[in-house]
Formats: sequence, structure tokens, C-alpha cells
Amino acid sequence: MYAAHVSYQVFARKYRPRTFQDVLGQDHVVRTLCNAIEQKRLAHAYLFVGPRGTGKTSTARIFAKALNCSGGPRVDFDPEEDVCREIAEGRSLDVLEIDGASNRGIDNIRDLRDNVQFTPTRGQYRIIYIDEVHMLTKESFNALLKTLEEPPAHVMFIFATTEPHKILPTILSRCQRFDLRPIPADIIARHLVNIAAKEGVELSEDAAFAIATVADGGMRDAQSMLDQLVAFCGNKIGEQNVNDIFGVTGRETVARAISYLLDRQLPSLLHLVHELAEAGRDMGQFLAEMIGGVRELLIAKVAPEEEKNNTMPSAWRKPLMEHINRTPLDKVMSLMEALSAAQEQMRWSTNKRMYLEIGLIQAVHLLSQVNISDVIRALNGAPLPETPIATTVLPSIPLPSAEPAGQPEEQVPNPQMETAGVADEASVSEPLEPINDEPPDFDESGKSDAMTARDWEELLAAARKVIPLRMGMVGNTLFVAEEDGLVTVGIHPADTDTRDSLLSASVREVLQGEAEKRGRKINQLQIVTDDTVPPPVEEEKSAPPTVATKPVKKEKGKSEATKKGAAASVPEEKEVSGALPTEDFYKDPLIEKAISEFQARIVD
Repeated sequence: MYAAHVSYQVFARKYRPRTFQDVLGQDHVVRTLCNAIEQKRLAHAYLFVGPRGTGKTSTARIFAKALNCSGGPRVDFDPEEDVCREIAEGRSLDVLEIDGASNRGIDNIRDLRDNVQFTPTRGQYRIIYIDEVHMLTKESFNALLKTLEEPPAHVMFIFATTEPHKILPTILSRCQRFDLRPIPADIIARHLVNIAAKEGVELSEDAAFAIATVADGGMRDAQSMLDQLVAFCGNKIGEQNVNDIFGVTGRETVARAISYLLDRQLPSLLHLVHELAEAGRDMGQFLAEMIGGVRELLIAKVAPEEEKNNTMPSAWRKPLMEHINRTPLDKVMSLMEALSAAQEQMRWSTNKRMYLEIGLIQAVHLLSQVNISDVIRALNGAPLPETPIATTVLPSIPLPSAEPAGQPEEQVPNPQMETAGVADEASVSEPLEPINDEPPDFDESGKSDAMTARDWEELLAAARKVIPLRMGMVGNTLFVAEEDGLVTVGIHPADTDTRDSLLSASVREVLQGEAEKRGRKINQLQIVTDDTVPPPVEEEKSAPPTVATKPVKKEKGKSEATKKGAAASVPEEKEVSGALPTEDFYKDPLIEKAISEFQARIVD
């Protein structure tokens, strides 16, 4: 004799909810149905609406068990009872389950309408459950309408759909609607850990949370993913296994990306994107996780009491909150808009990485822009953004330790070499570094060893004292960033004098020496061009102010030449063409503060 073949049952079916207590994340639906059963206030038509895998069919079957169980309707039914087992396995003659996608024609609805006239065989109700009811045709809805409006006393309709807007309003108005919500990630994660424990599988909490994040509120999807992981990994599943199989990004990596974004470290952020793309990560999923992380930080910033789920790793949460609290609210809102726009473009594009990089560049640019709100905040004592985005990059120029006297200066490369956000060939050819997901190490003082814009201005001021003639050619600059001794400075594309001066050997040697005096390090100097930097000021040739003098009276005892000379040298009254600022204007406290804060000067 052959042994009976026992087929494997997937987790989604094996651990399907059997009672109201087993339904997770839908407390509002369960409570209403239980109250309706206990109070005998049962309607004749129900509509369950919600995303896939949230429990619509399971809730409908549990409701049918409660209605047709022995001694029912009652909430505390026995799921092992014969009637309940038949309903759970789809064998009950009193519960008719119909797939709306494959039985959508008017003939199917006419057969159904004739079938409901028969009384139930064992239970109290003849229950008609139509899944994906929105797939029915308009004619089928109209054929069902009369029966739905005045059904026999023993008939109850239960509909389920993911797209309620496709159902006719005349049908919707005759049903009690229940909206099943996406199940929270922490509930899904806990349930997966319980399933894994029953199956003898070691599932880490980080791995369970990663599965729940990808499932996006669907319990069935999460259980199917766990099934696949067990088949691939065996009895031990870690977060890295989830990332490798489903192409998702770890929470620590997402937190690091958000840190780079808020700190306006664009090169590091783009390098991280490159690493993830090479590792096969889903760029759309990565951006969605970034948006979710920024949203969580934003909610914690404006309404901490409304924060429910903390998905950010604990080691990263404090430094990221410090970042977000230092960032003005309007900047964070603009950041979210830029990321959301990139997500919408990625949805319909085959080159998702390109739109992701463009979106991140735009987001950093928005964070670095100085607008009128920043000016007002600066006048009130708040710092300005210090890291503008660079759009055109010049090759890195190494700083020499010493240069022999009389040696000609280096030739300056072409300043308009576009790289479109990619570094020079030397940096591209270097081997990629592994992604470091260690949390940042902030000291108690909150200060960083990295060079700031103020440090750069102090270096320029010190260099002007050492080589005033050469530094006189240096105009407007913007400090971009400093990383491991690589200092990046922005200039206007037309300011060739500043470019030539900064890249000359004499200036670079002085800057290096002054930096060492201050405990800083400049190994390389990189010049970028940026249209937002003020252009060089051109000398304008203008006529001298016109001087008006009063007629000179002739005095006795003085020659005409002496009198004319006196009148010409000491005029009694003069008028200068154009209105000049008054003394009170220069002494205004706000003007003085603006001049000091922006390092500005007032010109005629």
C-alpha cells in the first residue's frame, strides 16, 4: 500500500485567522461585528474594503462561522465544530463563495439570484460572499440590485473589494461598509516571530521588521515572504538575508542616507546610492524608505505626542533628531516635496536611479538655498546654510609640501569641464568602499573636526596678510565641504582671477600653512563653479561728482589769482549727483548686523 501523500501547506493558509481574536490590526472592524452579533442588529449586506492581504476574506469567513454556528449567531463559537470547519475549508453548502473576476457576467448573477431562494441546510443564514466585487459588469450590478435591496430573510450578502470607487453608488448605499486598514509593521513583525517560533525557525527581530516593511501592511504578503526565506535560508534568518533576497535596504543604511541628506553631504550620499545600486537594491524602495524616515522625523519635530511607531534605529534617532531640529520647517517641507516628486517620476521611468540621483541633488540644493526667511533668521541670530550644492566640478589639485623658488606655477585645467554629478576618472576607478552602517559618534560639545565656512574665511583673511598682492585677486568664494583633507570651494563660472589665484602654488602653500597653525588639514583643493556665487565686480569708469560753487566776491588787497585759487580750493557749498546714505543709515543696528553677518559692503 502507498502512504497517503500529505501536501505542504503554506504559512498564509496554515496560520489564517480562525476566530475574531485571531484577526490582527483590525480592532475597529472586529468590535463592530461582535457588537452587532451580540445585540442582534445584523444587516443584510456588508462590504469589506481594504488593500490586499489585510484580512477581508478571513474576516468574512469568521463572520459566517459566527452566524451559522450551533446556537448562533454568537461571538464565542468553537472553530473546531463541523459547521465551522466546513466554512473554513470552503465546503459549506450554506456559504457560497464567488470570485467576482471570473463570475462577472449577467448570467452568473441570474443563477445566483435563483439560488438564494433556497433555505439554508444547517445554519440560520444562506451567506453569499463575492470577492473582488468591483469586477462585476454594470449589467450584473443592476441584475443584483433588486435582490440586494429586498433579500429573503435567510439571505446575507458579504462583498469584498480593493477598489470601492468602481462599485455603483446604488450598491454602496445598500451595504454597511467596513474599511480594513493596512496592518502596522510592528504587529506584522511580532506575528512573524510567533510563526517562526512555532515552526522551529530562528527569526531575528530586525529581519521580521524588514519583512513587515516590505509587506507594506499586508499580512499575507509577509507570511509568503517568510515562507520563501525559510526555503532559502533554512532555520536561521537574519536581516541581511531579507535585504539580499528582496532587494531592500537596511534601516541603518536608510538612516545614514537621511543623515547625509540633512547634513548636505552630497558626494557621500551619491556614493551610497552607487553602492546600493551595485548591490542590486531596489531604488524605488530605497527612496520610499527615505521618505518614510524623513516623515517620521518631521512628525516628531512638529508633534511629538502624535508619534506612534519608531521605525528609526535607536542609535541613529538622537543624532538625526538633532539634525532635523536644526533644519527650518520650511526647508524640511521643501525637502519632502522634492523627494515625493522624484518618487512620482521614478514610478513611470525605467531609469529609476537617474531620477533618484536628480531628486537627491535637488533636495540638497533646496536645503542649501538662502531665501528671505533665512535672512530674517540670520538677523535674529540663526546660522545660514553652509553647504551649497556644486554643479560643475574641477579635478582635485594636490597641495605640494614645498615648491622650489622660481618654478613656474601649474597650468590651470579647463574650468568648464562638466561632470554631471560624477567625480573625476581617478576617483571613479577606485574600488568601492563597503557601506558603513555604524551610528555617528558625536562628542558632548556637539562640535565637529570638519572645516566650516567660518574656518575658510579665517584662512583667507590670514592669507591676505601674508601675501596681500596675490590674495587681492581672490574674489567671492563659497565653502562647500571638507572631507579627509579635501577642501571644496565654490566660485562663479566667470571668476577666472579667483580660480587662478587659489590654484597657484604660492596661495595654496600659504593656505596650507595657515590651516596647520589652526589644527586643520588641507591636502587637496577642489574648485567648483556655481552660478549662485556672486560674480566678480568690474571696475566702472564714472565721471567725478559735480561740484557747484557760489560766486566769489572780490576782496580788496588780494590779487585776482589768489582770490580764484581760494575759491577753487575751498568751496563754500557742493552738490554731489545721486543720493548718498546718511550717517544714521550706517549706524542702524540691523544694517550693521547684516553687513557683519553677510560680510557685505555698501557701494554707491
